[in-house]
This record gives sequence, structure tokens and C-alpha cells, in this order.
Amino acid sequence: MKKLIVSLFMVMMPTLALAAAPSGPLDSMRSDHANKPSLQRGAALFMNYCLGCHSLEYARYQRIADDLEIPADLFEENLIFTGARIGELIEIGMDKRQAASWFGAPPPDLTLVSRLRGDSWVYSYLRAFYKDDSRPFGVNNAVFENVGMPHVLVELQGLCASKPTVGVKPSVEPLSGVVRNAEPCSEWAIEGSMTPAEFDRAMYDLSNFLSYMGDPVKLQRERLGIFVLIFIAIFFVFAYLLNREYWKDVH
Repeated sequence: MKKLIVSLFMVMMPTLALAAAPSGPLDSMRSDHANKPSLQRGAALFMNYCLGCHSLEYARYQRIADDLEIPADLFEENLIFTGARIGELIEIGMDKRQAASWFGAPPPDLTLVSRLRGDSWVYSYLRAFYKDDSRPFGVNNAVFENVGMPHVLVELQGLCASKPTVGVKPSVEPLSGVVRNAEPCSEWAIEGSMTPAEFDRAMYDLSNFLSYMGDPVKLQRERLGIFVLIFIAIFFVFAYLLNREYWKDVH
């Protein structure tokens, strides 16, 4: 019995460690792997803005094209910029030693980032950059303090002049009717090409794509789980009747 308890405890340790990890307030984000247009837009954003530094080395271009229902020729023409073949893994040419000298640490592979951090963390992080002249790239992040990453999406979002509010719901003052925290950023140092609502939608798509990358078989797994539960329910009826038939003479 002791061995069983110890074994269960060892299995649960990673989960307990993750649950115990400190984390600040986050903006909620619920992924939807069945939303193919969202995943397609997220894939386009990743390939255009993220793939220069971050790889998806546990995935292949072909798998993404098939799952997201993007014709292979269109995928190769519009979403592969490295000269790679569509059947190859999604890797980058950046040397890790040089990257470490540029950014302080090599940019991580993002295949499993949503499994490690959570969908809401990724969504909040992408929208939480702000101006900080004390940092090497002139920006900081309200979710990941002192991050070594530049704000590569600044042309879309712009740059918040001060630390944005993350994980705080808008509230209305009863007397004045003023809405507080309506937007994470109250003042902009640089204007972006998107409105805050448009950028939030784009970051949802990108976060949704990264969530899909971390669990590309989620829809199939959940669909199969329903059939398994139905089978177990039907099997239980027959097992119960058979058990009662075996034991009726004993009692």
C-alpha cells in the first residue's frame, strides 16, 4: 500500500509543482481548435512575426497545412519563407550561441509553450509589452518581468507608454459612470496599425494557434473519449448482469 501511495505521489508531483508555481492575474482566453479560420490567421501571424526567432521543431509544415485545411501549394507559397520543404520540421537557422549573446538566452521553441504556461498566459503575455528605457530593447512585459524579447508586434499594437493592467476586469464608478480599466493601456508611446480590439482578436488567433500546436490531436482525442465512455457505459450493463447471474446461486 505504501508503494502505491508513493507511486501516485511521484506521478502527481509535476502537476502539484505547476499548480504551486507563482503567477499573477491574467486575462482569460479559451482556445477553440475547431475554429479553422482563427487557426489559419494565427498560423500566418506566427510564420510572419515569430518564426524568425522561435522554432516549432516538434511539428511539420505538412501537418499544419492538413489540419488547418490549407492547400499545400498555397502554404508553401505564402507561409514558408526559409526554403524548407513542406514535409520538414519547422526549424530556424539562428545559431543558439549567437542568439544567447543577442538576447541573453536563446529564444525558446514554442511548440509546447501553451502546455507549459497555459493559454491565458500566452494571450496575456503577447498583449502586455510596454515602454521601459531601462531595458536593452526599450521594452518590458507586465506578465514576464524583464523579459529579453523585443516587441516584434509593435507595428500592429503600438507600444504602451506605461505598464498595462492585465487580469483586471473593467469596472464602472457608480456616481460618475466612468469606466475604469476599459483597456489595458491608457496611453500610447507609439501608435499601432490596429485598434486595441483588432489586436486583441489577432492575439487570440495567435494564442489559439499555439494552443493547437501544443495539442494538435485535441479534437480527435475528445471525440474518441466520448465513444470510449459510451462503450464503458454499455459494457457496465452487461458486466453487471453477468456478475448478478454468477452470484445469484451463492446468495
